[in-house]
Amino acid sequence: MATETVAKPRTSARVHVQKFGTFLSGMIMPNIGAFIAWGIITALFIEKGWLPVPELGGFGTNAEGDPNTGLVGPMITYLLPLLIAYTGGRMVYDVRGGVVGAIGTMGVIVGAGIPMFIGAMIMGPLGGWTMKKIDSLWDGKIRPGFEMLVNNFSAGIWGALLAMLGFYGISPLVTAFSEGAGRVVQFLVDNGLLPLTSIFIEPAKVLFLNNAINHGVLTPLGVQQSLEQGKSILFLLEANPGPGLGILLAYMFFGRGVAKASAPGAAIIHFLGGIHEIYFPYVLMRPLLILAAIAGGMTGVATLAITGSGLVAPAAPGSIIAVLAQTSRDSYVGVILSVLLATTVSFLVASVILKTTKHSDEVDLNDATAKMEQMKGKKSSVASTLTAAGAGAAAGGGVGVLAGPVRNIVFACDAGMGSSAMGASVLRNKIKAAGFPEVKVTNASIANLSDTYDVVVTHQDLTERAKHSTGSAVHYSVDNFMNSPRYDEIVELVREKNTEGEAEAVAAPEASAAVVRPETGAAPEVLARDSVILEGSATTRDAAIDEAGQLLLARGAVDEGYLAAMHEREESVSTYMGSYLAIPHGTNAAKDHIRTSAVSVVRYPQGIDWNGKEVKFVVGVAGVNNEHLHILSSIAKVFTDKEQVARLEAATTVDEVLALFGKVNS
Repeated sequence: MATETVAKPRTSARVHVQKFGTFLSGMIMPNIGAFIAWGIITALFIEKGWLPVPELGGFGTNAEGDPNTGLVGPMITYLLPLLIAYTGGRMVYDVRGGVVGAIGTMGVIVGAGIPMFIGAMIMGPLGGWTMKKIDSLWDGKIRPGFEMLVNNFSAGIWGALLAMLGFYGISPLVTAFSEGAGRVVQFLVDNGLLPLTSIFIEPAKVLFLNNAINHGVLTPLGVQQSLEQGKSILFLLEANPGPGLGILLAYMFFGRGVAKASAPGAAIIHFLGGIHEIYFPYVLMRPLLILAAIAGGMTGVATLAITGSGLVAPAAPGSIIAVLAQTSRDSYVGVILSVLLATTVSFLVASVILKTTKHSDEVDLNDATAKMEQMKGKKSSVASTLTAAGAGAAAGGGVGVLAGPVRNIVFACDAGMGSSAMGASVLRNKIKAAGFPEVKVTNASIANLSDTYDVVVTHQDLTERAKHSTGSAVHYSVDNFMNSPRYDEIVELVREKNTEGEAEAVAAPEASAAVVRPETGAAPEVLARDSVILEGSATTRDAAIDEAGQLLLARGAVDEGYLAAMHEREESVSTYMGSYLAIPHGTNAAKDHIRTSAVSVVRYPQGIDWNGKEVKFVVGVAGVNNEHLHILSSIAKVFTDKEQVARLEAATTVDEVLALFGKVNS
C-alpha cells in the first residue's frame, strides 16, 4: 500500500530553532550517562555530600600537604566537555571530525579554566566541519601509499591550530558569555524574577523548542553553578514534572471521552517515565491550558528559589525518579515541595478551565490533531483516506512507496529516548500480537535517521524534518503516544504488505479491462469505466473538484454533502500531490456522507492551474474502511514513474487507463 501526504514546507523561525535544539540535544543526550555518573560522585563524595571522601571529592590535602584533585573537578572540567565535543564533531564528520573537535576544545578548556560546555558545543562541530572541508580539497588527489600520512598529519596539524584558536580566540568569548549569562541568572534570582521564565519555557516545551533552551542554555549554566555551589536551580526550570502532571490529573477528574480514559496512563508515563511530550496533545486540545502549565511552572520555580533547593546534575529524562536521584543532599524537601505545589497549582487552574469552558472536540484525542494543525499552521495529511493509510510524503513533497513487505519501522523524536522509545514499545507489541514478529520496530533520534526504513513514525511537529533524511519511507504522524489510532493503521499496513504475496498468488494476472479491483478480487468495485473521463471540461480548480465529485455522486457513492466537504478540505490544505496529480476528497467529518468506496479519474490534457501548480489528472476519492486503498496504491505508483505518467497522458481510451493502473502491481 503506497500512500502520500502533502505538508507545507516549514521554514519558520520555530522550525529552525527546533533543528538547532535537535542538534544540541544530539551532542548532550548520548553523554547523559556521564552527567549522571558525575552527579552521583558529586552528591556522594564532595565535602557537603552524603559520604565525604577527600580523595574522591577533591577537597582537603593529602599526606604530603598537596591539595586533593579528586574526581569531581577533572570530570566536569575535562571529561564532560571533551565527550560533548567529540560527539558534536562526530555528528558532522564521523570519528575523524570528533577527534579534531575534541582537540580544538582542549584549547578552550585550558584557556578558560572553567567547565566549557558552550565552548565544546562550538568547537566540536566546528572542528568536524572544517576538517571535512579541508579533506575535500585533496579528495582523490593523494598518491597511493600516502593516504595515511596525509590523513594523520592533516588532522594533527589542523587540530593543533584549532586548539590555539580555542585558547586565544574562542575561550575569552565563551568565558565572557558564560559570565554574562550567569550574572543575568543571578539578577533574576536576587530580584525574585526567576519564576517568570516559566512564561517562556512552558509554551516552548509544547512547541518542541525545549531542547534548544535546556541543552543550549540551562544545562551549561546549571553545571557551572553546581560546580560552584554544589547544586543548581536551573536543572529544574524545564524538567519539573509537576505542571504536566497537574494537567493530566485534571483530565482524569474533569475530562471526557478518550481524553479522560487515557489520562491515567499518560500521567504514569509522564511522571515515572519522564516523557513530558505525552501531555502536549492534552494542552493543544485546550490552548488555555498553557496557563495551567505556566502557573504550575512558576510555582515550582518559586518554591525552589524560596527554599534554596536544586539538583547537582541534569535530570534526564524528566522523571520524578531522575529528579530525586540528582537532588542535592540539602534540597529534598524543597525539590519535593516544588513538584507537589507545581502539580497542585497546575491541577487547580486546569480544572477550572476544563469545568468552565466548552470544547466539542475533547471527546476524542484524534480530533486534537486538527486543532493542533490549525493553531500551529501545519497540515499533517492530505486526505482522510490517505491519512487512514498512514501515508507520508517524502522530502520535497514526493510519494513514499513500499515496493515490498514491511521489514523495519522506526519511531523518531528529538533525542531518540523518550516518546520514541515508548511509541516503539507500544507498536512492537501490537505488531507481534497481529502475528508479525519478524517486523523490526526500533527508535532513534531524527538526527540519526537514514533512508533505510520502510516506515517512519514521528510526532506531527517533527514529521517534516524526518522526511529530509528518509525520503523513500512511508511516514506516519501521531498526535498521542499511548493510544494513537495510527498504530492500528500501521498494523493494517503490515498485514496488507506482508501478506500481499499470498494474495497475488491467487489473483488474476492482470486487472480487468473494465474495472480495477484489489488483487484478491474480494473487495467491491472502486474504479469503474464510467468514472474515468479523458477530456475534462473544467477550466478551474473548483470546477475540477466539482467534476470529479459529480462522478462519485452519479455512482451513488456519496451524497451532496460530500461534494461541499471536498471544497472545504481544499481550502484547508491543497491536495496537489506533484507529477500533475491532485486528489480532492472530503474532510474527516464528512465520512458519514460516504455510502460506498469509489474513485473517479478526470484527465485535463491542457492542464489546470491548481494554486499555482499545473494539474492534468484529478482523482476524486471517497473511502469506506480500506476498500479503496488498492487503487490509490496503484495511482501513487504510477505517478512516481515519469514513463507511466507519459503513458497516461498519451492514452486514447478508458481501457488503457484502467489497464495501466491494473498492471502496476502485476
